[in-house]
Amino acid sequence: MVSKTLKKTPTKSIKDRRSSYRRQRRKSPAKIDAVAASSTILESINKTIFSCKRRLAKIFSKLARISTPNSRYKGYKILKKRFKGESQEFQQQAIEKDSICRVLFSNERLPPLISPTKKTIFLDLDETLVHSKADPPPQMFDFVVRPKIDGELMNFYVLKRPGVDAFLESLAAKYELVVFTAGLKEYASLVLDKLDVKGLISHRLYRDSCKEVDGKFVKDLSEMGRDMKRIVIIDDNPNCYSFQPENAIPVRPFIDDLGDGELGKLVKFFEECDSFEDIRDAVKQFVCKGNDMKNL
Repeated sequence: MVSKTLKKTPTKSIKDRRSSYRRQRRKSPAKIDAVAASSTILESINKTIFSCKRRLAKIFSKLARISTPNSRYKGYKILKKRFKGESQEFQQQAIEKDSICRVLFSNERLPPLISPTKKTIFLDLDETLVHSKADPPPQMFDFVVRPKIDGELMNFYVLKRPGVDAFLESLAAKYELVVFTAGLKEYASLVLDKLDVKGLISHRLYRDSCKEVDGKFVKDLSEMGRDMKRIVIIDDNPNCYSFQPENAIPVRPFIDDLGDGELGKLVKFFEECDSFEDIRDAVKQFVCKGNDMKNL
């Protein structure tokens, strides 16, 4: 009997110690602290993620407001404030960037005028400022351009209209000059590079800026972002300004008449039209006077 009791006792005590150890492990403060710490970390991570989402939502909402056009500014922001100490170069760069933004977020084909009171003259190119002829070369020409059109190099011999250099230089100091041609860019850009060496022309518009109506190219001035009271178009082709004939000054087509004086007359007109609040009134008088002279 004694021996049996001695054999069972150690086994029971071992089982008791194991169960006690398990209970102690389940109730270990270190384990509880670790669980609580991990829960705190997860909660902190969730808060951080939520905070990031809120900040991103605010940022995207601001970007949406900046890029969404509105009725007043059409999606761009005009720079009005200038800080003391800014250099003129920095301010000019800011104005140019602002102009690019205006073009990107609007349907206007030209950047805005820096001076809203400045008038704009749209000039045709062929038969208005110059005359060009393809091969064979004519007897008279001032320079040659070789554009690549439809994969083929072509020669164009260009003759400048008499007085064109003085005409551009005289008007550029006072007006914004824009060449608006129905010619292809591949050709017209090369001609303008030769013609406007001093960079007097502010902007260039080509055939892709025209509207094709019944097979004819029309220059719509209403898409230029300019006040119609302050713009004039000079063109030898009436079809080109059929949308706004009241803004147009027609000129005789130039081919090879070295005694041509059309541009000289226009210089005098633009020197005297400042007294008109609406330049269309001045254009009307000039055109009517020219027609009366023809009828004499």
